[in-house]
Amino acid sequence: MTPIELSQTQFKQHYGENAEQTIFAPGRVNIIGEHTDYNDGFVMPCAINYGMAVSLKKRNDSRWRVYAIDIQAQDEFDLSQPIEKSEHKWANYVRGVVKYIQAKCPNFQQGADIAMTSDVPMSSGLSSSAALEISIGKTCQWLGDLPLSFAEIALIGQEAENKFVGANCGNMDQLTSALGQKDHLVMIDCRSLEITPTPVPQGYDIAIINSNVKHDLVTGEYNSRRQECEQAAKFFGVKALRDLSVTDFLAKAEALKAESELAYKRAKHVVTENQRVLDAVAALKANDMEKLGELMAQSHDSMRDDFEITIPEIDYLVELAQVAIGKKGGARMTGGGFGGCIVCLVPHEKVEALRQLIAENYEKQTGIKETFYVCTASDGVRVV
Repeated sequence: MTPIELSQTQFKQHYGENAEQTIFAPGRVNIIGEHTDYNDGFVMPCAINYGMAVSLKKRNDSRWRVYAIDIQAQDEFDLSQPIEKSEHKWANYVRGVVKYIQAKCPNFQQGADIAMTSDVPMSSGLSSSAALEISIGKTCQWLGDLPLSFAEIALIGQEAENKFVGANCGNMDQLTSALGQKDHLVMIDCRSLEITPTPVPQGYDIAIINSNVKHDLVTGEYNSRRQECEQAAKFFGVKALRDLSVTDFLAKAEALKAESELAYKRAKHVVTENQRVLDAVAALKANDMEKLGELMAQSHDSMRDDFEITIPEIDYLVELAQVAIGKKGGARMTGGGFGGCIVCLVPHEKVEALRQLIAENYEKQTGIKETFYVCTASDGVRVV
């Protein structure tokens, strides 16, 4: 059963009547451009055909009753009262989005009964949280007929995650879930929010391999990386690391290194990664898959050595994938790091060889069984 069907069926079972509407928001996978978004930089993700479905019905009061199908948990709050934090993390994603929707649209007080379910693996770096935020943002917009653009819904989702949940993420995940395009990667300028769609190369699949080592971005590592990047930007006297070219960076790199080796390494990753995203767009336009594979490999090495967010299980998966794919495609870690998934751009005819090589080796080496997904690039949030 798809998430859409499941949310509709469970809504009826839970509330005893049919839902009035269903909204679906996708997860995302990032092909290249990691930890550049909160540095005002460039990213190149796509929305995927896994996501969060929210079935809903308007109430005649201001109460929200939320049923999380996957964990069989419930939450209830009233939009006529100040929205406070819940002790349950999942509920804070919902409450946070509604709170910041109200900050932008103070008259929004429409109550609803909601049932929601997702097939995005949790804590895997595929943005299960953004799919939740964007589906709830779109739910509010539909319920109140609010004058909000997709980009505004995305930024409200990011604000909720930053200020209410407590993870200092950038805006890539939410923008991709809101603005994804079918069969396209989307290069996003995270400062201007301008989007450049680039078709997924013909004859290629997007394979995602979950290491099944879970991560949690609210813990300190993610937030400390952000602080180190801000320290480096301050050293260079720029608003964000996006404002530095590789040449600018190299000119004062040694001085920064003397002041803080960590800030130097973080900045080196971000500055070179921004350039890799721009180079990747050019490689895709030229259909130069060999060049794209090289850029993905460099991106992974930089995350491992300079940003220090990979783990041995992820490095091993990337190594195996690069062997299976060869030169015509690429593999790298995707997402926030410290676990989660790798992403591969792989020719159709090599998908099974990739699946097999990993099945034969990964569990034997790590004691953990991987999960293998073949995804398609999908549209962003939509009313079903």
